[in-house]
Amino acid sequence: MDKTTISLKRLIPGLIIGPASWLGPYIVINSLFLPALIQHLDAPHKIELVALFSTCGMIVAAISNMIAGALSDKTHSRFGKRAPWIVGGAFVFMLAMMAASISPTIQVLLTAWMVGQAALNFIVAPMVAWLDFAPEDGKATASGAYGGLGMALGNNGFNVIGAMFLSQFRLGFVIFGIVAFVGVLIAVLIIHEPANQMAVDESKKEKPKLTLHDAKAIFPSWSVGRDYYLALIGKLFQGVGNFAISGYILYIMTDFLHRGSQTQSSIQLINMIMLAFGILMGFIAGPIADRFKILKLPVVISTLFLAAGALALFFFRNNIGIVMYSFAAGIGMGMWNSLDNLLNLEVIPDPNRVAFFLGVYNLGNTITQAIAPVIAAAVISLFGFSAIFIVSFAFSLIGGLSMLSIRSIKK
Repeated sequence: MDKTTISLKRLIPGLIIGPASWLGPYIVINSLFLPALIQHLDAPHKIELVALFSTCGMIVAAISNMIAGALSDKTHSRFGKRAPWIVGGAFVFMLAMMAASISPTIQVLLTAWMVGQAALNFIVAPMVAWLDFAPEDGKATASGAYGGLGMALGNNGFNVIGAMFLSQFRLGFVIFGIVAFVGVLIAVLIIHEPANQMAVDESKKEKPKLTLHDAKAIFPSWSVGRDYYLALIGKLFQGVGNFAISGYILYIMTDFLHRGSQTQSSIQLINMIMLAFGILMGFIAGPIADRFKILKLPVVISTLFLAAGALALFFFRNNIGIVMYSFAAGIGMGMWNSLDNLLNLEVIPDPNRVAFFLGVYNLGNTITQAIAPVIAAAVISLFGFSAIFIVSFAFSLIGGLSMLSIRSIKK
C-alpha cells in the first residue's frame, strides 16, 4: 500500500493548532492552576505534593503514551488510524479537568489528574505521528510548524491568558479543558485524515507470532541507535532544565522573588516575551537551517540560551533578571522547538517505524515536565529556591553536550 500523504495546505494549519491546543491548556493548568489548587487544599505540603503529582503523572504518561502509540498504529477506521484516539483523548481530558476543578480533597484531585494525564497522551502519541503524513519535500516545513509555531503557542501563548485566571483557578480548569477539546477537534477536522479501512482485509490474515527476538528489537542496541539515544538524552536533560523553572514559576514569583501583587503581571510579561521570540524562531530557524545546511549547531546553541536565562534569574533577582530570562529562554526554546523534531527524524534508527520513534521522542515533553518538579522539590528542600537555577543551568548544558555528540549530523 502506498504511503498516505496530506498536502501541506491542510497539514500545516493542523500541525500548528493541534499541539498548541493540547500543550497550551496543559501548561497553564500544570504550572498555574494545579499548584494554586494544591496550595488551597494543603498549603503546608504544597512543594511535596507538586512533586507527588509529577511523579505519578510521569508513570501514567510513560505507560499511556506507549499504549496509545501502539493502538493507533493498529487502528483501522473510516476516520483513519490517529483521529479517533486524538478526539477521544481530548474529550476525556476535558472531563478530567472538570472533575479536578471541583475536587474537595487532594486524593480526589490526584485521581482526576491521573485520568487527565492518561487521556493527554492519547492525544500526544498519535498526533506527533501526523508528521509522517507530510510529503518528502515538506517534512522540514511540517516539523517547523509542529515544533516551532504550535509548541511555541502552546508553551507561552496560553499562559498570558491563563495568568488572568489565577484568582479563579477552579474555573480555569474548566475553561482550558474545554479549549483543549475544541482546539484538538478543529485540528482533526482540518487534517481530515483519510480512511484506512482497506487495511481491514489485510488484518484478517494470520499474523506471525511475536518472538523474543522481535521483543528485543523494539529498541535497537546502542551501536545501532546511538545517535537517536543521544538525541533522546539531550531532550530529557534540556527539558528538565527548562521545566525546573517554568514548572515552579508561580512559587518562584511568590516565594523567591516576592512579587506579591505583581505576580500575575510578571508571569504575563515572561510569557509574552517568550511567545514573541518563540514565534519569531518558528518562522526563521527552519529556513536559516536549510539555507546554511546546519541543524545540530543551532539545537546546541539553543541550550546555551536556556542556561544563560537560568543564570540571569539567579544573579538578577528583579525585573532585569525576569526580562533577561524571558529573552534568553524565548530564543532558546524557539530554536529548540523549531528544529529538534527534524533532528530526531534524521537520526531515527528504523525508517519503517517513524511514528513509533517520534512518539517515544515526543514523550520527552511530558516526562520532563514530570521529572523536573521532583528534582526541583528535592533541591529546594535541601538548598533553597536559588539552587534550582543552578540545576537548570547544568541540565541545559548536559543536554547540549549530548546533542553535540551526535555523529551522523555533522553540523
